[in-house]
Amino acid sequence: MKYKPADRIQDLQYFGEFGGVNPSISDSSTYTFLSAKTMFDTFEGNAEGCYLYSRHSSPSNLYLGEALAAMEGTETANVTASGMGAITSALLQLCKNGDHIVCSRTIYGGTYAFLKNFAPQLGITTTFVDITKTDVVEAAIQKNTKVIYCESVSNPLLEVADIEELAKIAKTNKLQLLVDNTFSPLSISPAKLGADVVIHSLTKFINGSSDTVGGVVCGSRDFINDLRNVNDGAAMLLGPTMDSLRAASILKNLRTLHIRMKQHSHNAQFLAEKFQEDGFKTVYPGLKSHPGHVLFKKMMNEDYGFGGMLTIDVGSLAKANELMELMQKENLGYLAVSLGFYKTLFSAPGTSTSSEIPEEEQREMGLSDGLIRFSIGLDNNIERTYEKMKECMIKVGVLEAEIA
Repeated sequence: MKYKPADRIQDLQYFGEFGGVNPSISDSSTYTFLSAKTMFDTFEGNAEGCYLYSRHSSPSNLYLGEALAAMEGTETANVTASGMGAITSALLQLCKNGDHIVCSRTIYGGTYAFLKNFAPQLGITTTFVDITKTDVVEAAIQKNTKVIYCESVSNPLLEVADIEELAKIAKTNKLQLLVDNTFSPLSISPAKLGADVVIHSLTKFINGSSDTVGGVVCGSRDFINDLRNVNDGAAMLLGPTMDSLRAASILKNLRTLHIRMKQHSHNAQFLAEKFQEDGFKTVYPGLKSHPGHVLFKKMMNEDYGFGGMLTIDVGSLAKANELMELMQKENLGYLAVSLGFYKTLFSAPGTSTSSEIPEEEQREMGLSDGLIRFSIGLDNNIERTYEKMKECMIKVGVLEAEIA
């Protein structure tokens, strides 16, 4: 029987200490030992099932990590206090002074800022490339390159990475392929396609309620053990530790991810088709007009659709702001960054989540002033939502009223 990502989560069984249907929350920062030798062995990483200090690990964090590793099909995972905590610790574990990274040019602004502005202070350099052109990716590899980094579906332009081809390039050149899968949980399984490490911001779709910040690094047992090593592990020494209460909360929300992703995708597909019919420049992987549509379809786990993210271009920042403010006033969504909430969220990424990228580079990659990024919510009646959005678009003058 072919297992689907959500099936692997469903098959995990955790009971609480007193038979609870949810695992008990370990609300402790430190743990006791029956012998001093066991404490020493735990420091050395040789005491399975023993806990030392919550920066090391905690039962609650390990439960969540195991569930996320099952979802992504990796040996294990390490949860962190934020998505950036996952990204930076993974990259710094693999790269040191003098090393080089090949990275997609369209990525989350925080990741871009880390690689462009912070990593060079540590002697780590990055070449940013069009990740959709694998020949350009291969040409950018240098003798000191250690990592190829990309997002399955890029933020905010929704470019689709050919993970299988990138994995082949990485393997041929003895590199590690790191894939941020935040925009497409369940829809795409990067590890199945050859990625070495899969990263998520748990803050977004996986948690789904915009009340918790978190991240995860999914990979081989050896790599995750390296991250946690007390002597030179980036996740251990930089300290991006997730709180146990937050881990327990995310684990409970993870159980409904498959239901939510289907609805996010259904709603986004409907709106994307309508916006495109209305004449907007609409970008959504589920549209046949999307350059990566066929590739996404080839890689995807079909049950979960093409994801909940889409963009439209309304021509100018002024019009984008006016439209978003009106849609918020009409309770069609919130003018806010982030994604994966039950309510639709919208923002102009050029002045928000991608503002770290210089304007000249934004223009080169095709990030225009009038671009609005939508994280489509879980609306029960998406047709009603569309009609109300259309009214807003007519009011602000980005769409002409239909003549009866």
